[in-house]
Amino acid sequence: QVQLVESGGGLVQAGESLRLSCAVSGRAFRVNAMGWFRQAPGKERAFVATISRSGGSTDYAESVKGRFTISRDNAKNTIDLQMDSLKPEDTAVYYCAAELYVLYTGRSTSRYSRDYNYWGQGTQVTVSS
Repeated sequence: QVQLVESGGGLVQAGESLRLSCAVSGRAFRVNAMGWFRQAPGKERAFVATISRSGGSTDYAESVKGRFTISRDNAKNTIDLQMDSLKPEDTAVYYCAAELYVLYTGRSTSRYSRDYNYWGQGTQVTVSS
């Protein structure tokens, strides 16, 4: 069993920064890729960023490239999302997700919700103009 808990959300103005964290507990050794997704009111859940098991590979949605940075600390069992130059369109509930480890996988990261097995409860990020 794996549990994920997000934190760090809040209210900020456009241009400011925010750092989200996701704590992983339980059998963390079963976690492979991890990712961040977000969902705005009335919209579908969207991919934000993903990171491989070792942290060596990352991938980002085009809308956040150059502004967001995903990182992973396996010693602390945490995954972070540093968000800089925030825009009003970044407003959403942010969720962290973890993929169950599989020995043979043709990829190290994933930008698709269907590949993830565990999800956190989400943390609200609101960016005002």
